[in-house]
Amino acid sequence: MAIPIAEKQTRLDACKLQIIVIGAGLAGLGTTIACLLAGHEVHLLESAHEIKEVGAGIQVLPNSSRVLQHWGLETALLKHATVPGFCNFLGWKGNLISSLDFKASEAQYPGTWYRDFHRADLQRCLVERAVGLGATLTCSARVVDVIPSEDGTATAVTDDGREFTGDLVIGADGVFGKLTETLLQRPDPPIKTGDLAYRLLLSTEEMLKDPELSSFITDPQVNYWLGPDKHAVNYVLRGGKLFNMVLLVPDDIPEDSLATTVHGNVEEMCSLFKGWDPRIEKLLKLCQSVQKWQLCIRLGDCNWTHPSGSWVMVGDAVHATLPYLASGAGMAFEDGAVLGEVLSRLPNTATTNKSSPEFLAQKRHALAVFEKCRKERTRMVVNRGNVQQFLYHLHDGPEQEERDSKMRMVPTPEGECLAWRDPGLAPKLLGYDHIADVDRNWDSSTVDIGSGGITTEEGEQMASRL
Repeated sequence: MAIPIAEKQTRLDACKLQIIVIGAGLAGLGTTIACLLAGHEVHLLESAHEIKEVGAGIQVLPNSSRVLQHWGLETALLKHATVPGFCNFLGWKGNLISSLDFKASEAQYPGTWYRDFHRADLQRCLVERAVGLGATLTCSARVVDVIPSEDGTATAVTDDGREFTGDLVIGADGVFGKLTETLLQRPDPPIKTGDLAYRLLLSTEEMLKDPELSSFITDPQVNYWLGPDKHAVNYVLRGGKLFNMVLLVPDDIPEDSLATTVHGNVEEMCSLFKGWDPRIEKLLKLCQSVQKWQLCIRLGDCNWTHPSGSWVMVGDAVHATLPYLASGAGMAFEDGAVLGEVLSRLPNTATTNKSSPEFLAQKRHALAVFEKCRKERTRMVVNRGNVQQFLYHLHDGPEQEERDSKMRMVPTPEGECLAWRDPGLAPKLLGYDHIADVDRNWDSSTVDIGSGGITTEEGEQMASRL
């Protein structure tokens, strides 16, 4: 069953929002595409001098693939995709605990798929789709403030004094961004998780010469090694040209450090996995340089929307999660899809004007529905990511043996470590339909901007900016 591709909506000028999106990461790009498909105009602001290749591998799960296909990206994306056959969970010594057959899993969610991408390829396809739909893109625009107005508009102000005014400002400045604090008018730092990530991209040329490593390339699969206090993940990218490895280990970045990404020491990294599966040790010896990223989360329990209805936050800026469900990008894409869907339902008639009180009330309602749809779901993902951190890093012993035993059970029980097969989680996580979610909540009389976990004092502070 094919996923329906969205057609770009035609809107009357008087009903067409001028939208400012801040941040050209996955959340900002996805939101831009969705808002353009809803018939609005979007100006995307990016702080970097250019949008260039960044990051390493990214796993796209069925729920993410549904959104990307809905946005008309399947043909462009699959040119860059690797198709993994299985997801294998192994003990730290290399013993196979259990596997998930990706084809069998995706068959439960018709029309969807599991694929692996280089993040830069995915980002490039999103940029091209956004520009093709009519987005305006401005780089070297670091937004430091957003000022809402009484007329239902808001102005994004850059560090060099430029101002960009729109009917709606959407902040997508990431887990370490500051715009959520600006919205709330109080400190709201991300929460350190105690873990950091080494991210490696290895050339596969030397791997193919080694019989113990070559099968990683010739038979693409996703592999997780679980061990005391840390774990490792790897999979193939770009048609076997690159091999992506992520090592998740205890955070040793000094507490008083302002940097969240620092250069790593290869020897130190290798020492952390001494005694593990010999294949891990071989792979790490192929690495010549490495960086490490501090892993932080945001619980999403603050307000995401300004009471004026002219400013909303999306993505990691409000609900960053550990990467242990491979669902951070998926939640960002879903944010954009839901936001685009609610904005597509705004009035679009000759007797309507976006500056009228009625239209402004509908816009506020749309944003309240967006927040209601997304908060519970993203909180579920953040919380389950924290559970995965515990399950992945168990020391050898009774708890580890119980974890492994549950993964071997058929059928597997709720709460098992291979979350994409967990009967309590997988259907909710992987089978998500953003349009159905909006349908369920659109006519609810209980949604209201300002009910998203802020105090009366915080609401008054936010309103005082009008």
